[in-house]
Amino acid sequence: MKRVVLSIILAGVVSFAFAQKSEVAEAKKAWGIFQITGQSASIPLAKKLETLSAALAHTDKAIADEKSKVMPEAWSYRALFSSAIALVDTANAQNADANLKIATEAVAQAKTLDTKGAEKENIALAETNISNAVRNAGVVAYNKKDYKTAYSKFVQATVINPADTAMYLNAGIAARTLGDYPNTVQQFKKVISLNSPQSKDLYAEIIDITLKQQKDTTAGLALIKEASAKFPEEPSFIKTETQIYIDKGDGAKSEQMLNTLAAKEPNNATYQVLLGNIYFSQALKLQNDRNKIDGKKVKEFNEVTAKMNGLLDKSVPYYKKALDIDAKNAGALETLKTIYAFKNDTKNYDEIKKRLDALPKQ
Repeated sequence: MKRVVLSIILAGVVSFAFAQKSEVAEAKKAWGIFQITGQSASIPLAKKLETLSAALAHTDKAIADEKSKVMPEAWSYRALFSSAIALVDTANAQNADANLKIATEAVAQAKTLDTKGAEKENIALAETNISNAVRNAGVVAYNKKDYKTAYSKFVQATVINPADTAMYLNAGIAARTLGDYPNTVQQFKKVISLNSPQSKDLYAEIIDITLKQQKDTTAGLALIKEASAKFPEEPSFIKTETQIYIDKGDGAKSEQMLNTLAAKEPNNATYQVLLGNIYFSQALKLQNDRNKIDGKKVKEFNEVTAKMNGLLDKSVPYYKKALDIDAKNAGALETLKTIYAFKNDTKNYDEIKKRLDALPKQ
C-alpha cells in the first residue's frame, strides 16, 4: 500500500474587478492599484502588504462613521482587504491570524447587511481568500515542522469547507506525524467517507494504526471487514484478518472464513495461499518455541518438531493448489521453497527454486 503524503499547493489571491461606491472610493482605488500591479511576482511582499493595509485603513474609517458603517460594501471590501493580507502574508503568522479574524467578522457583518445580495460576489471572494489563507497557513506550518499548528489549521480549513478532502487528509498526516493516532484515524476516516481515490491506502493505514499503535483488535477487525466490503479484490485485508485469528489461536475461524471465500471464488489463488499460511504460521510459531527448548530435552524437542512437520504437511496442498490456479504465484512458490529447504527435500526445492528464478524480476 502507498503511504499518503501531504497536499502542499499554496493557493493564490482571488481577483475581481470591483465597481466603485462612494463611501469606499479611496479603498476601491487602492484595491484597483493592487490588482493591476500589486500581485506581480516582482513586487516585494512588504510592498503588497503596504498597499493592502492602506486599503484596509480606509475601511476602518468607513465602519467608524455612523452613516457608512451600515453600508454592506464597507464590510465586504474590509473582508476582501484583510483576507488578502492573511493570504499573502505567509511570513508573519500572527499578522495573518489577526487579519483572518478581521476578515471573518467582516464577512459576517456584510452578509447581515447585504439584504439585496449586491455584495454576494465580493463576499464569496473574501470567503475563498479566507479558506485559502487557512490552508496555506497549515502548509507553511507543516513545512516548518510545526505540526501542532499545521494540524490546527488543517482542521480549521475543514470547518470552513466540510467537503475539502485534501484538508482532512493533511490534518490526518499532521496528526500522524505528531503521534496523535486517534485524530489520525478520525481524519482519515473522513477522507474515506468522502470517497477519496486514496481510500484503500487510507484503510490500510488506519487498520495498521488501530492494531499496532492502539492495540485494539476489536476495532481493527471492524475496520478490516468494512475495508474488505468496499475493496473485495484487495487480498491484504483478508490476510490481516486471518493473521489476527491465528495470533489469537483461532486457526479454525481463519480456515472457516477462507474456505467460504474459496468456495465462492474457486479460481482465486490468493485464498489458497492464505489457507496454507494458516498452518505455515502455526509451524513458524512452533519453530520459535522449539528454539527455546533446552538441548538436553530431546523428547520434548522431537515432539515439537513432529507437530511442526505435521502443520507444514497440511499447508503444502494449499500452496500446490494455488499454483494449479496461478503457476506464477510468487507467494506460494516462496513458501514452498522454505518448506522444502526445512525438510531437506532437495528435489522439490530445486524444482521450486527454478520456477521462482524464472519469474520476471520486480
